[in-house]
Amino acid sequence: MTDEPLIWASVAIIVMAGTYNFGLFLLSRRRLPQHSGSGEQRFYVFLLACLNEEKVLAESLARITALPAGKCVALVIDDASDDRTAEIARSADPERVWLHQRTLPNARLGKGAALNDGVRLLRASGLLGGRDPDDVIVCVVDADGRLDPHVIEAVDPFFNDPRTGATQIGVRMYNRRAGLLARMQDMEFVVYGDIFQSARRFIGSVGMGGNGQFMRLSALDTLGEKPWSDSLTEDLDLGVRLIARGWTNQHCTTAAVSQQAVLDLRRLVRQRSRWFQGHLQSANLVPLILRDVPGRAAMDLIYHLSSPVLILLTSLLPLSFLVAVLGTIAGSLQAGRPLVSTMWFLGPYLLSFTAAWIYGFVYRRRESTLGALRAVLLGHIFVIYGYIWFAAGWWGLWRAVTGKRTWLKTARS
Repeated sequence: MTDEPLIWASVAIIVMAGTYNFGLFLLSRRRLPQHSGSGEQRFYVFLLACLNEEKVLAESLARITALPAGKCVALVIDDASDDRTAEIARSADPERVWLHQRTLPNARLGKGAALNDGVRLLRASGLLGGRDPDDVIVCVVDADGRLDPHVIEAVDPFFNDPRTGATQIGVRMYNRRAGLLARMQDMEFVVYGDIFQSARRFIGSVGMGGNGQFMRLSALDTLGEKPWSDSLTEDLDLGVRLIARGWTNQHCTTAAVSQQAVLDLRRLVRQRSRWFQGHLQSANLVPLILRDVPGRAAMDLIYHLSSPVLILLTSLLPLSFLVAVLGTIAGSLQAGRPLVSTMWFLGPYLLSFTAAWIYGFVYRRRESTLGALRAVLLGHIFVIYGYIWFAAGWWGLWRAVTGKRTWLKTARS
């Protein structure tokens, strides 16, 4: 009996969150009108903050240098690597790939610090040739990021609206066929982009991701000399502060950047723990949101920032349900008859797996080779895969409480 309040509180949280998320799904189905205009004058600078990225950097640079010449360059920010990262950057076309090397002790202070140094270089040097900051689009790409060849054509129309400060593209896993864990990560990013990010275009609360975020240089200028914070989720902070400055964040569904999925479960949980801890750090954005962000966008951002608390609370539900099941089985054996009806088992299924059908539907639209049955099955597995956030959440909370902030970078393979 002592578990009942906890169970019903968790059920209430799941129902409310599920109802809100279903509303976002319906909203994500709407089409977004685009502003007409020409972006011929725009110039794209792709920032790659690199620390020991020799395994993946060459392929990423090859994708960027294959984009329209004269329209874009790559700026590799070597954060005091001790492998062949700088050598690989130097071997590329010097007209299309610029190299900026950071040295210790001023290097290896986090991704945000490296990106800030890259933007400082763009502002202070003559690399931009006197271009108007409104017409310079800075894009953050991870060293393993492989951009779609049409990415500039897909993103450019969003910046025809002078209010657009940033545009986030989709994220995929290029090794998604390497196993179920890789497939689940690909599904995770597709679901997040095609449902939540797409819906937030109409709310005004689109977030920025760490890979494939395009920002107008003039928008970054409004955030000061150091646009990126030292948070573990510097991308989340950046997106919120752009909105608070009055800029509009957009989400592009017609182009994506593909990255490498983590193939080891422990490494994946560690990565998500780092993201979770960064989310906890972002709680300090709440006063800014309440003060400077309009109504419904503020509500959605507060809901988004509260997700760590929701994850920790709902993580208690499976344990409570297991205790209740074991207690019911023991009582049934003692009574010599079942003490529950079929609805007792149907209820947990509806609470846990109703969204699986939506996830399967959304993912199949991106992976047309999947059969309908397999897509639905993957949707159910995806719900169970989401439980890794429970382990990641408690690990991230423990690190936050004990004051631990440094993390090892996720290794490439």
